[in-house]
Amino acid sequence: MNTPIAAQSTSSRVSFGILGAISFTHFINDMMQSVLLALYPVLQGRFHLSFVQVGFVTVAFQFSASLMQPVVGRFTDRRPMPYSLPIGMGFTLCGLLLLSQAWNYPCVLVAAVLIGMGSSVFHPESSRVARMASAGQHGLAQSIFQVGGNVGTAIGPLLAAAFIVPMGQPSVAWVALAALVGMLILYRVSRWYAVNLTSVRGRASLAHKATGLSTRQVRMTIAILLVLMFSKFVYMSSLNSYFTFYLIHHFGLDIQTAQYSLFVFLFGAAAGTIIGGPLGDRMGRNRIILGSILGAAPFTLALPFVGLMTTLVLVFLIGLIISSAFPAIVVYGQELMPGKTGTISGLFFGLAFGIAGIAAAALGALADRYSIEWVYHVCAFLPLLGVVAFFLPDMRSQK
Repeated sequence: MNTPIAAQSTSSRVSFGILGAISFTHFINDMMQSVLLALYPVLQGRFHLSFVQVGFVTVAFQFSASLMQPVVGRFTDRRPMPYSLPIGMGFTLCGLLLLSQAWNYPCVLVAAVLIGMGSSVFHPESSRVARMASAGQHGLAQSIFQVGGNVGTAIGPLLAAAFIVPMGQPSVAWVALAALVGMLILYRVSRWYAVNLTSVRGRASLAHKATGLSTRQVRMTIAILLVLMFSKFVYMSSLNSYFTFYLIHHFGLDIQTAQYSLFVFLFGAAAGTIIGGPLGDRMGRNRIILGSILGAAPFTLALPFVGLMTTLVLVFLIGLIISSAFPAIVVYGQELMPGKTGTISGLFFGLAFGIAGIAAAALGALADRYSIEWVYHVCAFLPLLGVVAFFLPDMRSQK
């Protein structure tokens, strides 16, 4: 069948404009979400919350996202819904407005659920857009998409420290204005998505390609990826949810300084995300996955025993190394199960949220019973599970 030259030319180029748009809206989405996490010390003080209750705010947020993302991804694999993207951002808008006016703990939980529902729509569909815009450079596209979220997650605590903590909980409503900007951008992205869905580019990105692996091999590989995600996201949750408390309790920092210090880890995580995908395109995703998780172990093991400045250096390196895994994991999964981009993206992003949610509650309970320092002594061993990545098949050799 002859393909129009214009379509071929367009489909062969990376659509950096679209990738930039979804990366920026990912920045907005995750910045707004991280405001909730950064607000934990304020909420704890106002509503007299225990660490377990703080953990269950994370559970409410993570589970509304994690349970829905695979469902949304599976549904949109069968019936793509381009214009669901701005609608999803609308859920986040409603959640932030409620959070700004929350008068008790149950209201905080409902707001967290609404914010999580926004992510449940955004991540699987945006990940599909990234693959459509990649022109075959899937790792690069996934990194560009994900780094927006990482930067947004890093900026959220700074925003909270600079404006929300001094001005109080109602100031969260001003952050919600960013959701309106995101909805406008996502509407434009949705128009591109709808037009390209049936084009050469769209058909190529959604094509089914044989991997050469048996069903048993695919299942075993998925099991290995789940172990790796457990290792990565439980440790990440310990830093995202409790690193500020660790700095406050262990080093005596005030809330604002602790939140600024969290930015060091989040900045490292953003840098790791942007390099992980392109390196996976060049070196093989299984190698990047192995190096990024197991390679963080020396630094996590040293973290509980060092002073403040060395702690900040180590958390930057941990964020840089361990965060380079996720773009490679997502694209690896998409290649493992071709034609199921939404399902895999929803499953992996959903698991990332779910694992982090369970970990936040569990680690909060352990911190209440033992100490926040004890939590980091135990979590330090998690990256050693990265050794199972030795058993991942090289997908490049299967093509």
